[in-house]
Amino acid sequence: MMPDKELTKKVTEILFRELGYSDAIRFLSLPKEQKMESVERHRNWQNTLDNDNFYNDIFTPDTKQG
Repeated sequence: MMPDKELTKKVTEILFRELGYSDAIRFLSLPKEQKMESVERHRNWQNTLDNDNFYNDIFTPDTKQG
């Protein structure tokens, strides 16, 4: 596991390289609440799932192959 300082440096370099300066700055400037809202929304969605149906959809072999 790399140290936090090295991780931060690498992530910042990747953001600037992939997004460009203005979009990287825009992303880094987003309020934390806005980023966390997506996590909360995802957790709320997960709470509505029926575990049995979910696992059956994922792990039951598809018998309707073409």
